[in-house]
Amino acid sequence: MAGNSIGKELKVTTFGESHGKVIGVVVDGCPAGLPLSEADFQEELDHRVPAEPMIVSARVEKDEARILSGVFNGLTTGAPIALMVENKKTQSSDYETTKDLPRPGHSDYPARVRYGGFNDYRGGGRFSGRVTVALIMAGIIAKKLLGRYDIDVLAYTRSISKIKTDKKFSAAEIRKNKNAAATRCPDLACAEKMEEAIIKARKEGESLGGVIECIALNMPPGIGEPLFDSLDADLAKAVFAVPAVKGVEFGAGFRAAELTGSQNNDSFLLKNGKVITSTEHAGGILGGLSSGMPIMIKVAIKPTPSIAKEQKTVNLASMENAAISIKGRHDPCVVPKAVPAIEAAVAIALADHMIRAGYLPKVLKEH
Repeated sequence: MAGNSIGKELKVTTFGESHGKVIGVVVDGCPAGLPLSEADFQEELDHRVPAEPMIVSARVEKDEARILSGVFNGLTTGAPIALMVENKKTQSSDYETTKDLPRPGHSDYPARVRYGGFNDYRGGGRFSGRVTVALIMAGIIAKKLLGRYDIDVLAYTRSISKIKTDKKFSAAEIRKNKNAAATRCPDLACAEKMEEAIIKARKEGESLGGVIECIALNMPPGIGEPLFDSLDADLAKAVFAVPAVKGVEFGAGFRAAELTGSQNNDSFLLKNGKVITSTEHAGGILGGLSSGMPIMIKVAIKPTPSIAKEQKTVNLASMENAAISIKGRHDPCVVPKAVPAIEAAVAIALADHMIRAGYLPKVLKEH
């Protein structure tokens, strides 16, 4: 199964399946001399799953990262860093009765065809959202590297279904409030309405999607490698590694198609000796290179395909039409869990490009 690695200088390779023994990641190319311990991973892993039981799957695991290699005396050595967490609360029997019934909206059917039926179908196997734990662990390392230049990557929920907030948040507001709300929305009044909508959908045997916004602050200008390794292209590729992502926009995104050139262009101006733009329609990227303005990405997350309502499918063993009602433990909305995964994906792509641009040397010095 190819396609499990991303990055050129900071290369991230993930492994593991939803119901396998472990979920893991190997981060190769991390500079030597970065302080790193297992404790660095715990807070973020603890926040991966919201505490409100009615909006998440009943499968809640206490993920504890273990560093297997690449760290000595509390510092990275320059060797590949291997990390893993154990899968402790699997219920594989939930999938035995439906293994020949591909779930609508899932990868079950194309994965069975692609891998000749040898793929692990339990909980979606390699295609499960559970594998984003590996991405989050790699993202923690990436964010520590970016932090050496005060680059801050922050993701949060902008909307759930048709409930959305139009507020513009400061970085301080996002940090303070996003984990205070189970839906990961910094607008706490809106977050409460989102939560109510998710609970209602769950009771009706339905699910909801939403939009996650991610911003990266303090990126220096000129980072990127046009044309095929442009910064926005690599960011989009990293973000699409998160299951359930169906669309990505930078800045004005699709709305730019409705604007005139004068409306869409971000005028340059000088402020305190620094070149900035008066507006942010470009989302911080021009010609595939960072502009020095905040990088702004919106990510569309589809509704969870596992729902209790009866749906049509095909029995692949008998090749007859069939019906399926999905049992087991499933999230009525995966948006809250996807927030840290999107944040991690963005950080990984940015850190890779910072190394490629020479900002992060092979051996780190005090900074």
